Amino acid sequence: MTLLDLQITERRMVAQGIVSLELRDAQGRPLPAFTAGSHIDVHITPGLTRQYSLCNAPTDTDRYVLGVLLEPNSRGGSAAIHERFAQGDTITVGQPRNLFALAPARRSLLFAGGIGITPMLSMAEALWQTREDFELVYCARSARHAAFLDQLAVAPYAKRTRLHLDDGPPEQRLQMDRLAQEEPASTHLYVCGPKGFIEHVCQAARAHGWPEAHIHVEHFSAAPAASGQSFAVQIASTGQRIEIGAQESITHALERHGVCIPVSCEQGICGTCVTRVVSGDIEHLDSYFSAAERARGDQLTPCCSRGRGTLVLDL
Repeated sequence: MTLLDLQITERRMVAQGIVSLELRDAQGRPLPAFTAGSHIDVHITPGLTRQYSLCNAPTDTDRYVLGVLLEPNSRGGSAAIHERFAQGDTITVGQPRNLFALAPARRSLLFAGGIGITPMLSMAEALWQTREDFELVYCARSARHAAFLDQLAVAPYAKRTRLHLDDGPPEQRLQMDRLAQEEPASTHLYVCGPKGFIEHVCQAARAHGWPEAHIHVEHFSAAPAASGQSFAVQIASTGQRIEIGAQESITHALERHGVCIPVSCEQGICGTCVTRVVSGDIEHLDSYFSAAERARGDQLTPCCSRGRGTLVLDL
């Protein structure tokens, strides 16, 4: 994939622990186009790449805008962006990719929990510009933890935005069951944020009969912990068998034996490393596949997912 060296033309704190970066070409050239819900790979240091959603309007041809939350248990990504990158610096990114695209719908509901607001901003801009029916529901711990409030206050779709704060009066808190009951099942729902928030929104929608095809999810959290059991991987093309230790990933074990699989997030979120499985029992620990895709048992994310017994991989 072609990489871009872009300049940080604006850096500002948009909420407690959340920094916004505006990226542009130093010569003012247009950037590769993107669609609402897209993300880019940010190459932070050699060997360390993280994905961040683009949160500006897809009609912007000259800039990318990111919002990055400083994670308490950061493995180097968000901490490096907060501490090392300043306005005027050059940063290397990949071209936009979209795993969270808008679907054609009569009406869309955008649910953002905390930093999950970032892809929703781009979606709201796109839906407003195409004059489609939508509503943005933004939930945060408090106003100081809610990013981009100044932007939302003056947005042309401000009247379509609902803000729910955990520390606010009880009557303004999100009542998901009521909302899911009031909305027709033809409405498409998009949700991004912490795992518990996503589960709360999706469970309410499913309980009120929303079809799975109308529920769209993007995860920002890391995959759950592995089982801690060792297992084996067999390379289908050569028959080579490799033991995977209880505390190592498939990708790391394969790399030790000269078999390299491209990886990016290493958390089972981005899908870069998806590999076909010929046979074997998969222990899915990703946030990438849908329940139906997991049930097929024919692919996995080897950066974090594991196996039981022996997995035969199409490599």
